[in-house]
Amino acid sequence: MQPFTTELRVRHYEMDALGHVNNAVYQHYLEQAAIEHSEHLGFTPARYRELGGLFVMRRVEIEYLRPAIAGDVLSIQTWVQEMRGPRAVRSYEIRKGSNSESLVTATALWVWVEVATMRPRPIPNEILATFGQLTSKGRISP
Repeated sequence: MQPFTTELRVRHYEMDALGHVNNAVYQHYLEQAAIEHSEHLGFTPARYRELGGLFVMRRVEIEYLRPAIAGDVLSIQTWVQEMRGPRAVRSYEIRKGSNSESLVTATALWVWVEVATMRPRPIPNEILATFGQLTSKGRISP
């Protein structure tokens, strides 16, 4: 399983009263990494619309290990651990730069929902085939 990596620069308005990235902002970073990973594999918002659905984050567990501050360049790695039925489990690691210690680790549960009803539906086979090759458990059919 090869992680997808993206980088971003921490902005000043993302700081909290303690002078480091507000904990809630990290969820935005995770979402952005997942979106970029999907787009990298050809699953743009337009492609998702063609498939009639989209992924929504249902649950996230974040472990905050070290702070980041404005101006830091963060390296965010993400990979899909498993896909089954409507569910996808995605892991993340955020570091300052590419070689430093972890600042944040996280795991998120994403659910494929049909746009018309906003109800969970099995992940389309096209997505399973693409992401399944990258998961630690291989392709898992619905």
